[in-house]
Amino acid sequence: MNQKTIVIALGGNAITREFEEGNIYQQFANTRRSLEGVVELAVLGYKIAVTHGNGPQVGQYMIRVDESLNLVPPVPLGVIVADVEGGMGYMIGQTMMNKLKTRNVSRRVVTVITQVLVNKNDPSILDPDKFVGSFYTENDARKLAEERGWLMKPFANRGWRRVVPSPIPIEIIEKDVICELVNKDYIVIAAGGGGIPVYYEDDGRLEGVDAVVDKDRTAAILAKDIGADELIILTDTDYVYLNFGTSRQQKLTSITVEQAQKYYDDGHFPPGSMGPKIEAAIQFVQSGGKRTIITSIDNAKESVTGNTGTLIS
Repeated sequence: MNQKTIVIALGGNAITREFEEGNIYQQFANTRRSLEGVVELAVLGYKIAVTHGNGPQVGQYMIRVDESLNLVPPVPLGVIVADVEGGMGYMIGQTMMNKLKTRNVSRRVVTVITQVLVNKNDPSILDPDKFVGSFYTENDARKLAEERGWLMKPFANRGWRRVVPSPIPIEIIEKDVICELVNKDYIVIAAGGGGIPVYYEDDGRLEGVDAVVDKDRTAAILAKDIGADELIILTDTDYVYLNFGTSRQQKLTSITVEQAQKYYDDGHFPPGSMGPKIEAAIQFVQSGGKRTIITSIDNAKESVTGNTGTLIS
């Protein structure tokens, strides 16, 4: 049995894939496929915490809220994140339990609804910049801003969208519980979608924030907070590349955090795709982690055994 502790961050394509409707049957099918490598690592005895993205699911929830405002009270964004974290945790947890049962592996699985500490004065809270939800015309966007108090901004050439805060995560509130469960050999699903952003009031009470937190940044914090040896970030490519998508595309197999930072500063990793993953990789290793691996969902097991993926150490 391998007693190494790893945090596995499932990318958004693990549950809902591009060009799919995203119904619950498709989500369960994608979950079963995406967890194959994670199950193999569980069979090998690794201590595991799993986190995941939630962008498509939160987007669907927001549409439901928008379309039912004349029937039921609206749901704040922070509560939406919590609801989705629970629902996806159920789906991932049940799938993991079923797969372990078919392998005759007796390991317990639990989902922890996770709060993530942020700074209430984070620049993103004061000036929101994270696009969420549906696209609107400029006239409709201005009307929604007036009626609902939303902050709306133009999105490329595709129309206008709502923007919400996306503060930097600082600490996992439930880190001690998660760490204890992992050390007792539970497979823990935690900090889904980046976790529920909260801050401390002056009297020590926790208060929620209507915001979303980047999943990869939270994965780095989770890995640090529970003393993980490795952070595995699973996405839709086998490796990290320089000049991605061009004739000068170059595969990276093993780099230092200094090299990763230089490539990041040179603009190789865009903010909306590989950028946050590289930031998370650097942050985890600099905080004491041994290494971060970035690879595809299908190569989860192979990346840990050293046969594929980009290693950052």
